[in-house]
Amino acid sequence: MPSLPSLLSSRIEAVAGIDPELRPATKLQFGHFQSNVALRLAKSEGRPPREVAASIVERLELDDLCETPEIAGPGFLNLRLRSSVLAASVTGQLADPAAGIVATAHAQVVVVDYSSPNVAKQMHVGHLRATIIGDCLNRVLTAVGHRVIAQNHIGDWGTQFGLLVEQILEDEIDVSSLDLVAAEQLYQRANAHFKADEDFAAAARRRVVALQSGDPETRATWRQLIEISLVGFNAVYARLNVLLTDDDLAGESMYNDDLPAVVADLESSGTAVVDDGALCVFVEGFNSPMIVRKRDGGYGYSTTDLAAIRHRVRDLTADRLIYVVGTPQTFHFEQVFAVARLAGWLPEGVAAEHVAFGQVLGPDGRKFSTREGTAVTLTSLLEAAEAQAAPPVALAAIKYADLSTGLNKDYVFDVDRMVQTTGNTGPYLQYAHARMAQVLRKAESEGLSAQTQVSVLGEPAEQQLALLLSRFGEVVAEVAESLQPHKLCTYLYDLASGLSTFYEECPVLKSDGEVRDSRLALCAATKKVLATGLGLLGIEALDRM
Repeated sequence: MPSLPSLLSSRIEAVAGIDPELRPATKLQFGHFQSNVALRLAKSEGRPPREVAASIVERLELDDLCETPEIAGPGFLNLRLRSSVLAASVTGQLADPAAGIVATAHAQVVVVDYSSPNVAKQMHVGHLRATIIGDCLNRVLTAVGHRVIAQNHIGDWGTQFGLLVEQILEDEIDVSSLDLVAAEQLYQRANAHFKADEDFAAAARRRVVALQSGDPETRATWRQLIEISLVGFNAVYARLNVLLTDDDLAGESMYNDDLPAVVADLESSGTAVVDDGALCVFVEGFNSPMIVRKRDGGYGYSTTDLAAIRHRVRDLTADRLIYVVGTPQTFHFEQVFAVARLAGWLPEGVAAEHVAFGQVLGPDGRKFSTREGTAVTLTSLLEAAEAQAAPPVALAAIKYADLSTGLNKDYVFDVDRMVQTTGNTGPYLQYAHARMAQVLRKAESEGLSAQTQVSVLGEPAEQQLALLLSRFGEVVAEVAESLQPHKLCTYLYDLASGLSTFYEECPVLKSDGEVRDSRLALCAATKKVLATGLGLLGIEALDRM
């Protein structure tokens, strides 16, 4: 069922012929919504705006939704929804298991590629955004009825494993004794050894060849490193409360056997040509070619990403591909998508989108790093937040600070501000939910039964809260389309603010009879929408704080 604003908008558009561009009224005396549709039509129709507005009002059939529309000023339409309509909408929302989220009429298979840490390295601050944003999009797209296939494209292949395996064998290290932190320290030591010792460097290069050719000893050690890393990754995922599991793994190594076929297809079709010994694809609009096979016969990340697209469209039957990766990779993905379309692996009917995001900055406004200049680990960020608040509150603070920021923007990791229960923060939303849980508990303790019917919306604050609730499904649908989680955050903050005003101006338990029962139902509906919305952000809705 469409939301009340969208239903109202469609009725006006059917008469006016153009989108009325409804906006929330700036003041309560102007009703709930305003439209300048008559002013926009007046010029093309050659009539005064108020005359156009009167003509629209005369033909509108809104009695079941609105009070009679008012014409204000030069020709604005002021619209006020009937209280009974708002009340019925919230009552239906309270009874709806989805809290007003409407299943899409065009369900798709959506592949979401996110998190993607590197084996033998701890996740760092950059993985925080990729993981949290991707998890939110996974939840939202699933909620509106799409079949989401998460893909965790871990870095489990490449020259670094030659260094790691050679160092392990040279030092006779028991790999099973390592954890992810120790594996990362081992990599740093092996990398330094590689740079300082040419004999070791040559042995490491030979070890890469052994890995690629399937040498049993090398492959066994490589697999052990992956298992160690997954234990570390999964511990962080559990702590972050994200949906990723080992079933979602789709590492670089998965595509190894496909790379020769991918390159052969590109070459045989004429899409790729040899240039200075390398096989390249030249795409109009890009100032440099994509190298799909190097001079030495090796393959790069671009070739792997092409193989991934081919697999996801052909084998996973994806209708939409979403890549949650930092802004610096924008050129890379634009080029990969362009080449995949040239090759016919990404048909016009399949959307491919790069959800790019900015950096996490330190309190000084600079790129967040340690004193040594290295990336801050994700675990240390969680520990910093948990030093200020209980784990569920700390996690809410981190996730909301990330998701409430426009994706392309950088944001400052300021723990002291993020954990506040006032202002536009995750803990503030948790507190709003907990306050409603407390009201409903107290009502139960006083012998009042659970209320399911909103019937009285006599106060402006009640109407405003009901109006906000009616928009929830529409907002979730918009986020599923635009992939902009901050719009859901803004909505939930507005809802929590509207709830605060309602709570201050409209006594609940101290009111009587039908008014009290209706307000209890309104509280229950708001609690339900807050819990559902927080769940879509991956934040726990707390009953007590």
